[in-house]
Amino acid sequence: MLDKTTRINALYDFYQELLTPKQQSYMEMYYLEDLSLGEISETFDVSRQAIYDNIRRTEQMLEQYERKLGLYEKFQNRQSLLEEAKQLLQAKQFDQLEKVFDQMLEIE
Repeated sequence: MLDKTTRINALYDFYQELLTPKQQSYMEMYYLEDLSLGEISETFDVSRQAIYDNIRRTEQMLEQYERKLGLYEKFQNRQSLLEEAKQLLQAKQFDQLEKVFDQMLEIE
């Protein structure tokens, strides 16, 4: 399973537009720029605890969006099927390709 940081970064990529500008800023600074809670709190002139609470709530929101919409899971499934299709093409197993493409269409 992916580590937490990698998962949160992926979820952020899919759902960042659903977050407020402040949530986006905190998440980008913490996860993408790897700033500490203290550094972020100094930038926004709020407590470290406020930053921590906001980041945790935002992480929960991202997980909730994923449970409801499943965009990241669908993306992972498509990537897996594309890799399988690539291997089938290389092995010249063309009869199996239609099944893989049907599975891709079912994801949507």
